Amino acid sequence: MTIDLRSDTVTKPTEAMLERMRTAELGDDSRDGDPTVMALEALAAERTGKEAGLFVASGTMGNLVALLAHADRGGEVLCDTGIHMLRSEMGGIASIAGLFFRTLPARRGAVDLDALADALHSRLTPSRLATGLVWMETSHNDAGGAVLPLEHMKAVRALADDHGAPVHVDGARLFNAACALGVEAKAIADHADSLMFCISKGLSAPIGSLLVGSRDFITRARAFRRMVGGAMRQAGIIAAAGIVALEEMTGRLAEDHRMAKRLARGLAAIDGSLTDPALAETNIVRIDVAASERDADQWTRALAARGVLAGAWTSRQIRCVTHRHTGPAEIEKAIAAFAETWRDFNTAPSR
Repeated sequence: MTIDLRSDTVTKPTEAMLERMRTAELGDDSRDGDPTVMALEALAAERTGKEAGLFVASGTMGNLVALLAHADRGGEVLCDTGIHMLRSEMGGIASIAGLFFRTLPARRGAVDLDALADALHSRLTPSRLATGLVWMETSHNDAGGAVLPLEHMKAVRALADDHGAPVHVDGARLFNAACALGVEAKAIADHADSLMFCISKGLSAPIGSLLVGSRDFITRARAFRRMVGGAMRQAGIIAAAGIVALEEMTGRLAEDHRMAKRLARGLAAIDGSLTDPALAETNIVRIDVAASERDADQWTRALAARGVLAGAWTSRQIRCVTHRHTGPAEIEKAIAAFAETWRDFNTAPSR
């Protein structure tokens, strides 16, 4: 049996999702509307306390459409250096949206508020771009699943409001963040004008993300979704799984968090340099293999040979993500594979 810890995107749809997909009421989403898609969009808006929602093919598409709908070309997006949009979304912010970005110092995804205050600029001048958008991410992928405190998000929103700048939250794992904070998702969404979340990660739907915001914003976003090729037809087939995801899957995410903590503690017991369990806030565990004098690629190959798939995040760091297919038995097997690899790499000469 192979244990796949590369991402929670490897989750398979549940039987309830497959049954709902088989019986979904369908229409043409880009013409008169698909009733199942509209039901999912309404549910997403309700869960986040927003006026309207838009079903998109992926989180990357949702973030891109948000950029297009919020900001005029040539505007500046303020964000931290590690956001997914800059790391993994293929430069759409510049090449498609025509926006610039200014990165700010941050600690575990939370930008320095003084730096944000200095960077905000209400209008275009001969020497400064106007701020088009302020960007936050929670849970924060590059920061190992860290969750932004609500007080921090509130402070960011207040600074942005003072300068008339909208706020977007990349909440790909929004419900993981809400679970970690012990709040409803709308408590996070309250601090954003728009928010994107994925249903195809820990929530186990096969495809899709939701973009939520005001009705006017979603009307604009719907037009930009068409521009980037995201208008769909009988999309209720996939939206049906998203409805089940929101109705049935958000409540079980705490189990994924417990498994991540269990994994982190097991790895720390092998050697304290590998990870700090206190930093495993959600379902992501970052593992530093530098002390082994082997790089992350060597580690992932050795782990794969032992039946455990993990992802190289940097040359010296590995990322593991827990999900509903990784229970206690799988976590124990993963810890054993790490222990065996650690012993091998610390007794054999490096090459």
